Amino acid sequence: MINRQKLSAALEEYKKDFDSEWQDEKYKWQAVKCFQDNWDIDAGDFASMLAKSLEKTANLLASMNNFPKKMILQYAGEEAETVRAMFLRLYDESKEVTGRILRFQSDAQELCERLSPGYVHYQRPMAITAYLWLKYPQKYEMYKYSVSKAAAEYLENPYKPVKGHTEENIKENTKMIDEIQRAVIQDTELTAMYEAKLDTECCPDKSYRMIAADVLYYIAGRLSRKEKQAQEKWIGTDYNPGISAEKWEELFENEKIFNQTSWEILYRFLDYGGMATCKQLAVQYGGTANFYNSGATALAKRVSEYLNLDTEQKEKDGTKRYWTILFVGRNAENSEDGVFVWKLRDELKAALRNVDFSDTQLYAERSDMDTNGTNYWWLNANPKIWSFADIDVGEEQNYTMYNENGNKRRIFQNFLAAKEGDVIIGYESYPVKKIVALCRITKCNDGENLYFEKTQELTAPIDYAVLKEAPQLEKMEYFMNPQGSLFKLTKGQYHFIMDIIREENQKNPIAAGEKFTPYTKDDFLSEVYMTSEKYDALKGLLYNKKNIILQGAPGVGKTFAAKRLAYSVMGEKDDSRVELIQFHQNYSYEDFIMGYKPSGQGYELQTGIFYKFCQKAANNPEKPYFFIIDEINRGNMSKIFGELLMLIEKDYRGKKLILAYSGKPFSVPKNIYIIGMMNTADRSLALIDYALRRRFSFFAMEPGFQTEGFQAYMKKLDNDTFTALIEKIQELNREITKDASLGAGFCIGHSYFCGQEECSQVWMQLVVEYDILPMLEEYWFDEPSKIQKWQNVLRGVFNDE
Repeated sequence: MINRQKLSAALEEYKKDFDSEWQDEKYKWQAVKCFQDNWDIDAGDFASMLAKSLEKTANLLASMNNFPKKMILQYAGEEAETVRAMFLRLYDESKEVTGRILRFQSDAQELCERLSPGYVHYQRPMAITAYLWLKYPQKYEMYKYSVSKAAAEYLENPYKPVKGHTEENIKENTKMIDEIQRAVIQDTELTAMYEAKLDTECCPDKSYRMIAADVLYYIAGRLSRKEKQAQEKWIGTDYNPGISAEKWEELFENEKIFNQTSWEILYRFLDYGGMATCKQLAVQYGGTANFYNSGATALAKRVSEYLNLDTEQKEKDGTKRYWTILFVGRNAENSEDGVFVWKLRDELKAALRNVDFSDTQLYAERSDMDTNGTNYWWLNANPKIWSFADIDVGEEQNYTMYNENGNKRRIFQNFLAAKEGDVIIGYESYPVKKIVALCRITKCNDGENLYFEKTQELTAPIDYAVLKEAPQLEKMEYFMNPQGSLFKLTKGQYHFIMDIIREENQKNPIAAGEKFTPYTKDDFLSEVYMTSEKYDALKGLLYNKKNIILQGAPGVGKTFAAKRLAYSVMGEKDDSRVELIQFHQNYSYEDFIMGYKPSGQGYELQTGIFYKFCQKAANNPEKPYFFIIDEINRGNMSKIFGELLMLIEKDYRGKKLILAYSGKPFSVPKNIYIIGMMNTADRSLALIDYALRRRFSFFAMEPGFQTEGFQAYMKKLDNDTFTALIEKIQELNREITKDASLGAGFCIGHSYFCGQEECSQVWMQLVVEYDILPMLEEYWFDEPSKIQKWQNVLRGVFNDE
């Protein structure tokens, strides 16, 4: 039986997120309706009927490396009657369901061996249970191992799914959803919310089983992940300052410890719910992120000194983590505005609930000028004359106070009032009509020029229409009369615009001083299973060329190594400076750099992922950034990179080129490193484009069975069968290397055997049967005797068990 209390709390969270959850998941109800409207087992054209029935399944039957829908439709096109019979047996309710699922899977395997030898049929339990669910949504649901396992752990279900125990896993997953379904039926608020959302495009679900299944996915996808993050990542939980709620209330009376700033900070933390980033507080209540950061740290230090506390927690530089007296903390998620979350300690939060805050300001005062005298400006650039894109981040630029005729520029007093340290919103007028940059005044005018530098280029520019529609900005000087160059902003207008900028540019470079988990060469070698010499060569190659491709056989850990190589060069695990994408045959320049895409008003020019990443790196030029491309040789390189083929070269980094779509200059920053991955054993891929090849260095990754890291991992598992299996895999690799039609690039990689805390025979057999042997069948498709030999050798490892 699951933990009913946790389920009840989960349902409350689900209801809070119901509107957004329904928006994302409604397609499932539409998929069921589409299936049931079109399904006809007796259809004359079975293949067409099946395709129509599965038309709206979207990612349910297709994902990045899993294509059950594609393969079952292919088989239906070639042998319609065979597939029809498979579905007849699957939908035969007189027989036990798990047996039907396994029969469908074995029938698909027979079809695969006959119609597409060397390929995969993808008809696994998740796809087959999806077929069952589409037909009988009131009785069945999709089963996915990872989802079932995460939900079972969160709900404290006595049974936890075990890899390889498919029949039992499906049965227990059904029981778990049965319990959720009963709870959903009793929750009249939730059922009413659900009924209100159903429309004619959706399959009605009077039993509420589909909503119960969605709750299961919600628990696994959101709540389970949140819980694990809360358990694993809070810094300071292992330190107890020993201050009770009563002691805190006593300390509150000491004015030498608690000043007005302290009360404002704590009041705002409490009002926000007791947990927030400094940036979130700054946006909500005013002030700067540093006001909260430095103010809270100063308060904690005063408490420490007064009580003579031994603060054991240390920062990387050796200084004490005073803030852990007041808070516990963790790194913020991508969805959270800010980079570090502070949470009030329970005792402090309890004490603060008894404080009278009537004399404390919840919201900071917002005058037109900061207390340090900072002014706010809107600088208008005419792209026909000059553009913010012409200026690099950190580059100083002068702006004349007189036009070409020698006349004073409009609102001349603004040029006279602007002074060093003032901040600027950088806007480009027609045809761009967007805020594109942030700047600051570097020195006062000299009578002829105003001097400023660009501090940040926005990865997501802000459109004029968004600003113009905001009533908070209707009195903005630029909107009242847009003729001119430099316009005054009130502090309120500036902060409102910055709120919009922050919301649209959440992945901007992190604030200085934020802490990340250190990551060294030793950390890399302990995880990646590469020799120290190889690592040094790889790192040197990356520094020298800036563009490298990791090539190797399946399972050598190319993607895993790429990200950890980035960490080791950065010296820390800072994911904000790493971007990972995967190329495919339809990937285009428009996805990668920029292009016109549909919008509410027709088509608009939108920037792609690499363009935005370059802007992001340019905003933080002192730190390295890493752009990682999986399956780099699956895309059309010339089509995707376009004019960037030249700009990514090391010697052309930082040099500007006019882009075809925008007509504006663009450069690839010097601090970006590009790491591609390429599978040498995929016969279906063409050789990589030669124009791109000379711009990359190629590093061959090999199986790491003999490295110190893997040997230590094997010793930790301490399993004789595992050791014997690895010996046989190395023998197999020696034979593959000697094979003239294959070679070292087709060897079996070590990653197939990694990532296990405990080593079970079931797991090892699954790896052999469903990973290794199918690969050998593809390698030696015309040499069945070799396949048979290695089937006997690898299966023979388990005979003594």
